[in-house]
Amino acid sequence: MNWKQAFSTSIGKKLQMSLTGLFLILFLVVHCYINAQIFWNDGGKKFEEAAHFMGTNFIIRTVEIGLTFFLLLHIFQGLNLWLRNRSKRSVRYAVSAGSETSAWYRRSMGILGSLLLIFLVIHTSKFWIPNRASQIAGNGELPLYEMMKHEFQYLWVVVIYVLGCITLAWHLVHGFWSSFQTLGLTTHRYKGIINAIGVAFAIIVPAIFALMPIAFHLGWIS
Repeated sequence: MNWKQAFSTSIGKKLQMSLTGLFLILFLVVHCYINAQIFWNDGGKKFEEAAHFMGTNFIIRTVEIGLTFFLLLHIFQGLNLWLRNRSKRSVRYAVSAGSETSAWYRRSMGILGSLLLIFLVIHTSKFWIPNRASQIAGNGELPLYEMMKHEFQYLWVVVIYVLGCITLAWHLVHGFWSSFQTLGLTTHRYKGIINAIGVAFAIIVPAIFALMPIAFHLGWIS
C-alpha cells in the first residue's frame, strides 16, 4: 500500500482510524491518571503538580501537537467513513435487522462520535484552550483546580460532563475492539482477552472522568 492508497482507500482510512484511535486511547490513560489526582483530596496539590508538568514539559508539549493532529485526523476519517457507508445505502431496508446483525452502538459510531466532538469542544473551551492561551500570552498557567471547583458547582455542567462520559464509554466499547481488529490482532487466541480489556477500559476510564465533576458538585473533595 503506497501513501496515496493509505489516505484514499477504505482500508487505508480504517487503518488511520485504528492507529489514531490507539494513540488517543493512550492519551485517555494519561489524562485519566492526571484527573484522578484530585481524589487525594489535598486541595488540588498533586493535580496541579501533574498538570504543571504536562503543561511545561517540552517533550509533552511537542507530543501535544501530534495529539491534536491525530485527533483531527481521527474525526475527519471517522466522519468520512460514516458518510461513505451511508451513501452506499441509497435504498433503506424496509425492515431494520437492528441488533440481530450488530449492536446499536456499532451502527451509531458516527452519531456517538459527533456527540463526543461537541462535548470535546465544550470541555477544551472551558479548561485546555484558556490555559494554553494564558501561557502563550505570557501570563502563566491558570488555576485549573479552582476553575474545576467553580464550574462543577453548576448542576447543568455536571450533567453535560456525565452524558459526555457515557457517550465516550459507548464509543470506546466498539472503538477499542475495532482498532485491534483492523490491525489483525483479534485472533481466536486473543479475541476474548482483547474484548474483556476493551469493555473494562470503556467502563473504568469514563467512570473516573464522570466521578470528577460529581465529586466536586457533591462536596466529596474540597
